[in-house]
Amino acid sequence: MSVKNLFDLSGRVALITGGSRGLGLQMAEALGELGAKVALTARKQHELDAAQAHLEKQGIDVLTVAGDLSDRETIAPMADRVLSHFGRVDILVNNAGTTWGAPAEDYPDHAWDKVLNLNVDSLFFLTRHVARQSMIPNGGGKVINIASIAGLKGSMGMQTIAYNTSKGAVINFTRALAAEWGPHNINVNALCPGFFPSRMSSGVLEEVGSHVISRTPLGRLGGDEDLKGVVALFASDASRHMTGQYVAIDGGFSIA
Repeated sequence: MSVKNLFDLSGRVALITGGSRGLGLQMAEALGELGAKVALTARKQHELDAAQAHLEKQGIDVLTVAGDLSDRETIAPMADRVLSHFGRVDILVNNAGTTWGAPAEDYPDHAWDKVLNLNVDSLFFLTRHVARQSMIPNGGGKVINIASIAGLKGSMGMQTIAYNTSKGAVINFTRALAAEWGPHNINVNALCPGFFPSRMSSGVLEEVGSHVISRTPLGRLGGDEDLKGVVALFASDASRHMTGQYVAIDGGFSIA
């Protein structure tokens, strides 16, 4: 098989959570360009509508489903709408997430629950449902979990104990699930983005942005194209012998 064909996603269906903007939309562009049909979920329908219009201009077949993944009861119905429309899900990108900043000794109980619920619990329940309903019966699939370099390091100058904890959990969730689901021909891998400008990171970057850039070997923050290559790798047959792996996309910040 040619290298070009290894990356071809024609006929496959990708479900991307938190896909209406930022890193989620960036990854949707990449998978759609390679031929995948794309389903996007997010909380706000107007943002999904804008994302759909943007992707359809590029010739990508798009379905949007609005919903709040932190509400466990909505997860299966949302996934079932995608399965009903497209008939299958071959690629699941668990991108939706949240954070909360506060000193650990003063961290609110509800903030801890909010971050762990969305970043860990909902990720598991959605992944389990998609595997049961599509990937296992269809003989395989690709799960791509969006972790963070915050799951690899300490505070990095931030007071985000729940976020760091959740992303560390996502990394080991990835490794454990890859080991268990390998016999089902399901590859489970994780991306660990560093600092990318986004709505969620804007406050943090105002405080530590210059420090981050000065400590980053490549000397810059993540850009609009910087997740596309690696998500294409993990979504395609090019990574068929890779599972349980996590890759930092951070300009070298985590090794400096």
